[in-house]
Amino acid sequence: MHNSNLWTKDFLIDSVTNCFLYLSYYLLILTITLYAADQFQASPSEAGLASGIFILGALFARIFAGRSIERVGRKKTLYFGLSFFLLTTLAYFIVNSLPLLLCIRFLNGVGFGVSSTATGTIAASIIPHERRGEGTSYYALSMTFASAVGPFLGMLLSQQGHFQLIFALCAALIGVSFTAAFFLSVPEVALTPEQQARMKEYKLSSFLEARAIPIAFISALTGFAFSGILCFLSAYTREINLVGAGSFFFIVYAAAVLISRPFTGRIFDRRGEDMVMYPAFLLLALGLLILSLADTGPLLLLAGVCAGLGFGTFMSSAQAISVKVSPRHRMGLATSTFFIFLDAGVGVGPFLLGFLIPATGFRGLYASMAAVVMLCIVFYYFLHSRKAPVRNEEPVIEY
Repeated sequence: MHNSNLWTKDFLIDSVTNCFLYLSYYLLILTITLYAADQFQASPSEAGLASGIFILGALFARIFAGRSIERVGRKKTLYFGLSFFLLTTLAYFIVNSLPLLLCIRFLNGVGFGVSSTATGTIAASIIPHERRGEGTSYYALSMTFASAVGPFLGMLLSQQGHFQLIFALCAALIGVSFTAAFFLSVPEVALTPEQQARMKEYKLSSFLEARAIPIAFISALTGFAFSGILCFLSAYTREINLVGAGSFFFIVYAAAVLISRPFTGRIFDRRGEDMVMYPAFLLLALGLLILSLADTGPLLLLAGVCAGLGFGTFMSSAQAISVKVSPRHRMGLATSTFFIFLDAGVGVGPFLLGFLIPATGFRGLYASMAAVVMLCIVFYYFLHSRKAPVRNEEPVIEY
């Protein structure tokens, strides 16, 4: 197998840009529920909506970004997304009511959705095909690092009531991302006239890549289950008096991903996705179950390790599968399709789970989400694994 170069300047710049995007995202998604409750006396469901509506905005953006990114240009799309993301982040400083917060959160999600679709598509175009699993795994470390540092800083600052400082830090991170993007050399796809015409059409295939839908659907369910951790961990650790340990939950989560990522990516490429995906589902379900039973700091952190090995591995592997099964000139659509479904699960999750909490409590919530992840194993087998032999060849470039 030809060992194509992975660690190029453009791969590193794109990864750093993506890291700062997700760092801003994670800084807010875990703390905005506290902000909505403290500042505007929002109910648990309203606070969950304030968190999740950002993801719905990202979903809305990805629907259109995926179909237009190859026509408009990957780098131009990235510039537009970063600019809009920055402007809407600065708008947090003028929020004075819950309805206005919801509006800005949605628009902020639009900017994030366009930007992250562009960085994901650029990464997919840079990574050599024969190192797809490994490269995507390393690229996903940018999100893993953000998922550790963002919630840690967010929880630390929000406990002191420093929400304005969180908004300023997010704006600064996006500004650095915009500057770094100038140094990117981005490969663009030369579409044939027929491909351009088809991508301009308003039909389902112009917005979604059909080959990526099965794994994307499974990602939506998995993201729905994981959203309970993202949005309600702060409130849960308050309730069980483990705020100190809770602050380190995403640190151990990220450490688990960082340690496992070099191995899981290579296993994906050499032995096939099933060898990675099934253990990932089981570990995430175990992490949620442990979280539902946690009554000590070590047990809570053990849940973080299992969740990191599970969801962290699932994310990069599922994204690699979505690109792997799709034609090269539809990488943008494959990437956006994956994230559209994932965002839908994570975005709707906090709102719906907010209604479930009064009936089940947080412990019942996490136990229920463990069952949802186990159900995902069944869907994965029937929708992908059973039908898909290990595919190491380049996908056929056709509609």
